[in-house]
Amino acid sequence: MTVVIVLLALLGSAWLLAVIEGWITTGRLSPAAPLYSGLAHIGRESIVPRSPDRVFFEAAPVLLLVVAMLGMAVLPLAPDLVIADLGTGGLFINAALAYVLVAVIMAGWGPDGAYAMIGGWRFLGQLIAYSMLIVMPITAVAMRAESLVNTAIVGSQAGLWNIVYQPLGFVLFFIAAMALAFRAPFDLPTAEGELGGGVDAEYTGVRLAVLRLARLTLVVTLASATTVFYLGGWHGPLLPPWAWSLIKALAVAVSMLLAGRYLPRIREADLMRWCWILGIPLALVNIIIVGLLILVVP
Repeated sequence: MTVVIVLLALLGSAWLLAVIEGWITTGRLSPAAPLYSGLAHIGRESIVPRSPDRVFFEAAPVLLLVVAMLGMAVLPLAPDLVIADLGTGGLFINAALAYVLVAVIMAGWGPDGAYAMIGGWRFLGQLIAYSMLIVMPITAVAMRAESLVNTAIVGSQAGLWNIVYQPLGFVLFFIAAMALAFRAPFDLPTAEGELGGGVDAEYTGVRLAVLRLARLTLVVTLASATTVFYLGGWHGPLLPPWAWSLIKALAVAVSMLLAGRYLPRIREADLMRWCWILGIPLALVNIIIVGLLILVVP
């Protein structure tokens, strides 16, 4: 039963996020728009490129969707509402999300198209740079909780959320989450103005519908991870615990969508340089600060 509830919450959040994204883009609020768009994709012909790697081409959208759902499996919506409360849940998130890279590389290589391939290799460089900004902030979160169990991490924030205790870690993790979900300004793998859609360009019909659902689901999963690690998870007054988890996750997801509208896009080399020169040293500083706080503050 827990599996069904979590999956329904994940897909429902992805639908609501699609509605909000349409509202941000077009200025019209249409709850049925994602349904119409999905039916339109299903009704269109799924065009296959002339000489694809058929296994990679077919598997990439499905793998991306599975990875997003797999990450959600260890994120608690409430104390008793988690599919798998693993002893290494914090590390499992990072391990599962590493396969986002595999899916995007497959989507770039599979169609045998120049723009798609460039988009895939761009994401490889982008994730190599920003993956450490996922691992290192999680390390600091685990240090405070003295555990990698996600329910224990949420429990450690009952008195003070981690966004207050380690704001630098929150900022770094949020930026890395946007890079992992390749939302603007980190949309280098798709880059419509440069690559005509990049890794999305060769997908049509049902395959494109699955790919877009996977990307929205990935945003929800990363927003839920941010909620668990930094926003106190299910903690909050009056409302049921699961309601607070969903409200916080949706707020983070919407902020990811909005951020791209106000941040300038820059060259991929600059994005990666900033991470290596600035991001990773700041992540080390965050770990040191948290370690000192743990020693000093009882």
